[in-house]
Amino acid sequence: MALLESLTDPEVLAAVNDAANLLDDKDSVALAQAATVGIARLEAVRFRALAQLNRHRDGARSVTQEVAFALSVGDHHAGALVAAADALTARLPRTLGLMDHGELAGFSAMKVAAATVWLSDEDARTVDTLLEDRIPGKNPDQVRKAANHAANTVDPDGADARTERHREGRRLTVRQGESGVASIEVEDGPVEKVTAAYQRIDRQARALNTKDEPRTLEQLRADVALDLLLGGHGSSGERSEVFLYMDLFTYLGLNNDPAELAGHGSIPAVLARHIATSPDSVLRRIVTDPLSGQVLDLGRDRYRPTAGLGEFVRVRDRECRRPGCHRPAQACDLDHALPWQHGGHTADTELLDLCRRDHRLKDEPGWTYHLTPNGTLTITTPTGQTYDSPPPPLHEPRPPANEPPPF
Repeated sequence: MALLESLTDPEVLAAVNDAANLLDDKDSVALAQAATVGIARLEAVRFRALAQLNRHRDGARSVTQEVAFALSVGDHHAGALVAAADALTARLPRTLGLMDHGELAGFSAMKVAAATVWLSDEDARTVDTLLEDRIPGKNPDQVRKAANHAANTVDPDGADARTERHREGRRLTVRQGESGVASIEVEDGPVEKVTAAYQRIDRQARALNTKDEPRTLEQLRADVALDLLLGGHGSSGERSEVFLYMDLFTYLGLNNDPAELAGHGSIPAVLARHIATSPDSVLRRIVTDPLSGQVLDLGRDRYRPTAGLGEFVRVRDRECRRPGCHRPAQACDLDHALPWQHGGHTADTELLDLCRRDHRLKDEPGWTYHLTPNGTLTITTPTGQTYDSPPPPLHEPRPPANEPPPF
């Protein structure tokens, strides 16, 4: 551990950073290259550590979640890191060696691991040998192409099976962007269907692209695709339920405090008012504790019947309660922090929202979940690390009326 600490010694890094401000263009590039070499070497160390953890746990499913916690990354990326760590340490020693020498970045090494995941151990090592002299200095896309070509060359008969397995891995993902935007993507979909879908979207977008249409063709493609996904016909908006949190003064335009969209995060007041004033919006009154900002009650004034306790918990939680998971609460399971058969009760103080994956994680050996009366969830991992997840307040805590505001 002392060696690792020396590699990231704050005093050494501060001296390097100070020197960087005095470099010319040539030396600046050289320093960036040297830093990249060091990063690659440290990534190799990280892969070995993750592989060791996975071996200790016999490949338990929960390793991915613990890595996501420890490294502050998403579950999908954590899973890819663990899978790559196993492959690099067990089947791809030459690729890992390139990282040790600073000749290959961790992201590029993961491309090799992904391309060879379907191969036998023997064939994977053959590909590893073939690539040793071909991929140093190449960018990730070049590495991916070289690795796929080598895999198909070494095992041409398995190419059809690999293609089918890839297609079986298709999934829909959502990536939250900056305030007010997000991306949706069908990953690893059948190429013929993806191509046909794009052609349909493009055709309808071009039909709308008249001289009086203010939107660009790219904007029209995006709008048509979203409308089709929402059950429309490619030209008009459709109703969909989302949870938008904004205070009354913001809604009335008396202030411009940001609002929050569940699953996405903060959005500007202008966008929040635009969403809230849509003809299809359903407004609810939510009563909060002024001192903590936590939800106390839901107004019943709405044109759909209330779902009672479950709805209260979903409004309180907004998203899956595992730190780092942003699946909206309305798409999660309502679960007991303490299993009801072990003494748990069906009350808001013992219920929380967990997505299906994290619901299953709670039942893994060594994981414990504790929910306090104020709604704070504490998760303890098999290595004894704890992570707290308090329910997000609807507003900043406010002082009592008889106390002056803080300066």
